[in-house]
Amino acid sequence: MTITQLRAFLLAATLGTFTAAADALGTTQPTVSELVRKLEIENGLALFIRAGRRLVLTAAGKELLTWAQRVVAGIDGAEQSMSALRGITGGVASFGVLRNASYYFLSDLAERFHREHPGVRTRLVGQNSYEVAEGVRSGELEAGLAMLPIPDEGLRITPLLRDEVLWASANPARTTRPMTIESIPDAPLILYDAHYGWNDPTRRQLADRAQVVGVRLDPMIEVENVESALGLVARGIGDTIVSRSVAESSVFPAGISTVPFAEPFHETIALLVRENVALSPVTSELVRMATGMLLGSRDGAASAV
Repeated sequence: MTITQLRAFLLAATLGTFTAAADALGTTQPTVSELVRKLEIENGLALFIRAGRRLVLTAAGKELLTWAQRVVAGIDGAEQSMSALRGITGGVASFGVLRNASYYFLSDLAERFHREHPGVRTRLVGQNSYEVAEGVRSGELEAGLAMLPIPDEGLRITPLLRDEVLWASANPARTTRPMTIESIPDAPLILYDAHYGWNDPTRRQLADRAQVVGVRLDPMIEVENVESALGLVARGIGDTIVSRSVAESSVFPAGISTVPFAEPFHETIALLVRENVALSPVTSELVRMATGMLLGSRDGAASAV
């Protein structure tokens, strides 16, 4: 059976006559009648009782009707979606990305999106996850990627990827066995995302674990980005935490070794959208592309949720 046959059948069943279906399709009554007749012959089943002024569905026709509705609706939806994407020739796409986006292959997002949609202005804001969530919630950003956990009021959250958090040190003795929370204070602690401090999702997880075992974590040095933290660690000033994606990247500093936590510790990357708000076509396409690139980057470093 073909989509043309199903469309003719669906309209005939809905409108009650082949003539009405032909008018809706912009064709002739004999054409619609023949499309339905071929459908019946191919399946060896009568779909209509041809009696009186209106067509009446047989049992087989009623069974096919449900499937025809789904198939035609799916085709129509796909065509509309493709048409919308072809129509993306202008506008502004605003999207919040992870501060460490380059480690998840998202640094190429702007280039790729611009190449496919050169007429669209792109606004990619790299922020701490807490800040991304606030930007989406306030409407400053249409959508964004962030680490969990975050306050979820007013947001629709879709977890996408899980990445293990590792302990990083230039002291080999600190990475010979899985790290425990109780052992963290034995060396100076260096943490990034200084501006948001313990509001940062990953740091919050670390603090919660420390509180459960009665350990107080006081960073000796706080910096804004992971590169600065790793630079200090490489010089032997202290230790820090990093995601496996960062640790396995080509730019991870030589001389730093990593080890998992004794109790596995993960970051979860999620897509954030405001509740009950429809994304613009340009941002919807940017979200689709960013999500695809993120999930396409998963290997040994990260896994899909």
